[in-house]
Parts: sequence; structure tokens; C-alpha cells
Amino acid sequence: MTLSFFDQFLSPVYLGVPLIAIAMAMPWILIPSPTSRWISDRIAAMLNWIFGRFSRELFTPVNTPGHKWALLLASLLLYLMTLNILGLLPYSFTPTTQLAFNLGLSFPLWLATVLIGMRNQPTHALGHLLPEGTPTLLIPILIIIETISLFIRPLALGVRLTANLTAGHLLIQLIATGVIVLMPLMPAVAGLTFVLLLLLTLLEVAVAMIQAYVFVLLLSLYLQENV
Repeated sequence: MTLSFFDQFLSPVYLGVPLIAIAMAMPWILIPSPTSRWISDRIAAMLNWIFGRFSRELFTPVNTPGHKWALLLASLLLYLMTLNILGLLPYSFTPTTQLAFNLGLSFPLWLATVLIGMRNQPTHALGHLLPEGTPTLLIPILIIIETISLFIRPLALGVRLTANLTAGHLLIQLIATGVIVLMPLMPAVAGLTFVLLLLLTLLEVAVAMIQAYVFVLLLSLYLQENV
């Protein structure tokens, strides 16, 4: 029975068609398209306000050349946040619980920041591999360590997002299974467990939004080092 808990993370297939593609396209279907009218609806106004606040807070410490990434990172934040929250609905699938999907997002964006740094300021970019004032004997070791930490960044981005969402989904399913089992045996305990399940669901909604923000925030920090 324990192994069945992980079936929710398998990519669903119906009539040979992978449904993960539909789950990945859902945010673009639900998010309203921008309008050229002076007066917009409440949802569009709220999204504009969120994007404005997000861009100001995220790109204030970033140099001016890095502001070109504002639209890309804001769109990525909304996309990941929508995917994470939609995955909490019953009979849905969360693509961000797949490590391959998260690495497919993190690796190209991380590589783009590294290439930008190598093209615009190669001396400064390579200077991160060796801190100033390092003793001569420690130079080879520190270069190896910093190089490994540089190349492990996209893996850390993908694993962080995958692990947090997977752990939350597993915990919700475990507690929900406990509620179903305890309902005919101990209704009072099952009721208390159900309240805990509701609180955990609210926490998981917050985690879904926070992890999307952390993913984009770390990308902006990598961008800040290379522009």
C-alpha cells in the first residue's frame, strides 16, 4: 500500500496521449490575455499590480542590463505558481513534481546567466571561482569547490522545487488516508485529523506560492552576479 502513494507522481497517459502536456498548458488557458483597453477587469488589474510589485522588489538590486529579464521571470513566476496550485486540486497532476520538468526549466535559464557573464564581463565572472586573498596552497582546491558549486546550482533549483512539492503531496495523502481509516473506528479522532488536513492544505498552498517565488528569486540572484 505504501508504494501506491507514489502513483500520484506518475505521468498520466490516456489513450496513448500524455496528459502532462494538458497540465502544462492549463496556466496559459486560465490566465486572461492582456488587453489594450484603458479600463480592465479586476483580475487583469490584480495581475498588473502583482507583476509591478514583483518586478520592483526583485530587480531593484539588479543592474540595469538585467532588467530585460523582468518579463521572462515574472511570467515564469506566474506559470510555476499556477501549476503548483492547480496540482492541489482533486484528480489533477502537478508537473513540477517531476524532476525532469524542473531541470528543463532551471538548466537553460542558469546556463543563460552564466553565458551572459562570460560574454559581458569574463574577468568578473571567473573571479567568483577564486575568492580574493586566498592562500596559494588552497587555490586549486577552492577553484574545484567553486566550480562544483557553480555547476550544481541548476540541480539544486530543480531538486528543491521537486522535493518540497512531493513531500507536501505525500503528507496530504497520508493524512487523508488516515482520516478515511479512522472515520468508522474513532470519529472524534478522525474529525481532529480532518481539521489538521485542512490546515496542511492551506500550508501547502502557501508552499506552492513560496517555492515558485524562491525559484525565480534564486535565478535573479544568479543573474545579478553576471550582469
